[in-house]
Amino acid sequence: MTQIDWVVLISTLAFIVIYGTLKARGSKNVTDFIKGGSQAHWWTIGLSVMATQASAITFLSTPGQAFHDGMGFVQFYFGLPIAMVVISLVFIPLYHKLKVFTAYEYLESRFDLKTRTITALFFLVQRGLSAGITIFAPSIILSAVLGWNLFYLNILIGIIVIIYTVSGGTRAVSITQKQQMGVIFGGMFLAFLIILNYLPLDVSFNKALEIAGANGKMDILDFSFDFENRYTFWSGIIGGTFLALSYFGTDQSQVQRYLSGRSVKMSQMGLIMNGFLKVPMQFFILLIGVMVFVFYQFNTSPLNFNPSAVKDVMTSQYADDYRALESEKAALQENITHLQLKYAEIEDPAQKKTLSSEIATLNKSEEVLREQAKTLIKQANPNAETNDKDYVFIHFILTQLPRGLIGLLLAVILSAAMSSTASELNALGSTTTMDLYRRNSPGESDRHYVAASRWFTLMWGVIAIIVACTANLFDNLIQLVNIIGSIFYGNILGVFLMAFFVKKVSSNAVFIAAIINQLLVIGLFFMDKYEIINLPYLWLNFVGCLTVMLIAMVLNVFISNQNPERVSS
Repeated sequence: MTQIDWVVLISTLAFIVIYGTLKARGSKNVTDFIKGGSQAHWWTIGLSVMATQASAITFLSTPGQAFHDGMGFVQFYFGLPIAMVVISLVFIPLYHKLKVFTAYEYLESRFDLKTRTITALFFLVQRGLSAGITIFAPSIILSAVLGWNLFYLNILIGIIVIIYTVSGGTRAVSITQKQQMGVIFGGMFLAFLIILNYLPLDVSFNKALEIAGANGKMDILDFSFDFENRYTFWSGIIGGTFLALSYFGTDQSQVQRYLSGRSVKMSQMGLIMNGFLKVPMQFFILLIGVMVFVFYQFNTSPLNFNPSAVKDVMTSQYADDYRALESEKAALQENITHLQLKYAEIEDPAQKKTLSSEIATLNKSEEVLREQAKTLIKQANPNAETNDKDYVFIHFILTQLPRGLIGLLLAVILSAAMSSTASELNALGSTTTMDLYRRNSPGESDRHYVAASRWFTLMWGVIAIIVACTANLFDNLIQLVNIIGSIFYGNILGVFLMAFFVKKVSSNAVFIAAIINQLLVIGLFFMDKYEIINLPYLWLNFVGCLTVMLIAMVLNVFISNQNPERVSS
């Protein structure tokens, strides 16, 4: 990184933090601090909802996912627009009608305190872990690529977020997220234009898409019911809908974004905006990864994009074997580039088909070399992380972008980390204050609860930093966050759906069912992990939601509720 990159990076982040802190300071009551005074416009809500979900993991992992596996991952988001409509029609009017501060308050009015508490605790566990990962994700990659100290990076990112989140609460989070989304959209759009500009003159955008399609990168829809494939149309529509319903409808980090709306209509419009824009945004980010793949069809790429993994093998007894693989890859690259240039020139469909087949074969050979390289890395260091999907895009940024833009794209990554982490800490502090502390220590002043919320936010910030400092990379970071969510979200969603639609079930039955079902879902995840059963994690949302409702209804037959049932109006 050059001096101008450092200036761009530091000034961008400093402006966001200072602006957010100054604009949102002075919250005197709980409504101001937790709900932002309920004054947010729909576009602020929409951008805030998007920024909360679009963490650094999105901008680091998603392009790498597309580079290796193509556009199929976009199917994961197909259920999101459906969920936005359901939440707008069912969840939002009820939350606003009851004037709740957190989603879990409603569960006490419908069931009882222990049901509210157990769901709040489930949220705190999974979101507390996720907050640590959203700090850890950019830290581990930036530390590996730039040589920065991982431990200090985790602490630095955590402290920056804590400063304005503790200071200004929900309003500070929403205000800074608008600036962060501006930086994110601008940076990603510039990166996309630069990639296209770096392609050979004969390779237009349409031809780049052709090249990507010939190598299977543009295969978007998979209508199979293959459980070996995590991302299909059906897993996206069914599992994705339940995941989005759970996340946007019951996760306080998202609920708090639209509870800040000045009216039901503003909150609904903000969510619908997210429903319209989220899938195209993810499509665009994946397309950037596909264009990076096309770029490396004409330019040399590393055998493995993780520099720390390469360092491990190059300082071991397997260094010569790794260099031999690099030589093989260099020879393959020459052939691939030659054939791709030829492919871009010809127009005859028959010749194109023949060439695309040859190119696909060469790319398959390159994939074999990459797998052999991973084997050598593991032999050199069994603890090394060989999965390099999270390093593809950051490698391109640091090696190909001009000065100044490197700093901007790093600001994009850190802004995304800050925006999602701020929302999570804000929600964790609010939930702890309202669902646990205030509910069990009523009668204090508003100033007291605002101070408590600040202290709990600080506490969760420290916990997130500790999680980040002790975390380990797991396959692919964007998958890790979604796995953690899928383990908990289906269960929580099932409790909410029973509260909304099943009027005869008792609070005791729901409480016991939630505990049993959470253990069941965790068991199903590990059974899939160790290949005892085949159940991709996205389906845990659907299964967890369905089973908690079934268990509660069965228990309801045998359990006599001791308290009169309270039914929401």
